[in-house]
Amino acid sequence: VQLVESGGGLVQAGGYLRLSCAASGRTFSRSVMGWFRQAPGKEREFVAAITWRGGSTFYADSVKGRSTIFRDNAKNTVYLQMNSLKPEDTAVYHCAAKGLVTTAVSDPDAYDYWGQGTHVTVSS
Repeated sequence: VQLVESGGGLVQAGGYLRLSCAASGRTFSRSVMGWFRQAPGKEREFVAAITWRGGSTFYADSVKGRSTIFRDNAKNTVYLQMNSLKPEDTAVYHCAAKGLVTTAVSDPDAYDYWGQGTHVTVSS
């Protein structure tokens, strides 16, 4: 599976962005997909994940209520809608794919495939 993120950019605090992750490979529709982020000088952290049919979603407390993860398996794409952005949301956002099993969805080591990332900068 190859993953390519897009949709990042510079936005003012309180604004919104929709990140996209386009996947190639026949296994996308049967993969748990996750979004992670890494700010300068910090470790990669979990943001959100979604099961392969989209029936279950998971969020980090830091983005819960402000973000929505969803997927379109027909388009091989997973999205992260982020609203009410804060300066602390500034980071490189990566999407990742793992197998069907819905365990350890917040553990980056559980994911097998990663995209290169898209930069999100939120100005105050």
